[in-house]
Amino acid sequence: MATATYPPPPPYYKLYKDYLQDPKSAPEPPPPIEGTYVCYGGNYTTDDILPSLEDQGVRQLYPKGPNIDFKKELRSLNRELQLHILELADILVERPSQYARRVEDISLIFKNLHHLLNSLRPHQARATLIHILELQIQRRKQAVEDIKRRREEAQRLLKESIGTLEDTGASFVLK
Repeated sequence: MATATYPPPPPYYKLYKDYLQDPKSAPEPPPPIEGTYVCYGGNYTTDDILPSLEDQGVRQLYPKGPNIDFKKELRSLNRELQLHILELADILVERPSQYARRVEDISLIFKNLHHLLNSLRPHQARATLIHILELQIQRRKQAVEDIKRRREEAQRLLKESIGTLEDTGASFVLK
């Protein structure tokens, strides 16, 4: 058994043997996990919240609060990043032994940029969902218009056919 190429299925497959005849005979699935859980030795949570930079032990370079101007702060951090990269290039040329501090500063700016972009993810997801729903509505409206157009065309062809039949003397009643 331990050396088999394909081991037998787990014993609980027998719980599902009458599933095709009676789907209610199978056990109910387990309830969804709420709160924290352990998976492969790591603690995880089902709450989808973005931890603050302070919780991660990183200094926040942009103002705190709910009313953040994301565009302004991203531009500011981008300019600061460009400045620090230029300063790093100067330091590497003039004093190569002192580069570590600039690399730490650049890392801090990248972490802040990353956190700021991650805080925009819910807005991006909402906008993407709205866009997808608008496209679906547009496609359905086009499909309805196409059906109406084809129905009108079919009615026109049917009336022409009835007219042709009446001209030939055939009697036909359309209900």
